Amino acid sequence: MELQYLPEVRICFVGDSFVNGTGDQEYLGWTGRVCANANKKGYDITYYNLGIRRDTSTDIAKRWLQEVSLRLPKEYDGRIVFSFGLNDTTLEKAKTRVDLADSIKNAREILSKAQNLYPVLMVGPAAYAQEEPQRKQITIDLSKQYTLICKEFNVPYLNVFPILEKSNIWINEARANDGVHPRAGGYTEFAQIVENWDAWLNWFPLTSSSIQS
Repeated sequence: MELQYLPEVRICFVGDSFVNGTGDQEYLGWTGRVCANANKKGYDITYYNLGIRRDTSTDIAKRWLQEVSLRLPKEYDGRIVFSFGLNDTTLEKAKTRVDLADSIKNAREILSKAQNLYPVLMVGPAAYAQEEPQRKQITIDLSKQYTLICKEFNVPYLNVFPILEKSNIWINEARANDGVHPRAGGYTEFAQIVENWDAWLNWFPLTSSSIQS
């Protein structure tokens, strides 16, 4: 009987509490779910969750390279998925935690360096369940800027905000939980959005082992 070796992939997910999966009673979040399903498609996944609650793009710009470098040795197929920005838009004393210009600068610095080192994807800021029209517009504007930056650096970008904003599961679970983070159902929906994304499908097409099974 011939042994089948699964393609080995190491992935770092770098971001905030939504990357961390905060609120999910199953402790998977969307990142754990997409990796579990990639494994079912025939991939040997080593999965690193580098999500930190309340992290802004400024925080991530300071830490991502060292954290990723330790986990993605050059001899392996290492990849990065970034997802951040919503904490930048948090209003404190009538100002956002990070100015839009600095959010743009941080994203440019992160992505320009990362895409020269690893295959990179970026997922945009998630929708916020609490009704804050000003913050909503700021987040929409930030996501538009991220789209342009990712296009410049040829990094695939997934704008999840308008999809999750219309998701009853995402919004209702977040409101019923802590007002921000959903439970397992919301993260399952987030994971499905990512899994249906062309860029993710290009990373993880069906393998011969998954087809045979």
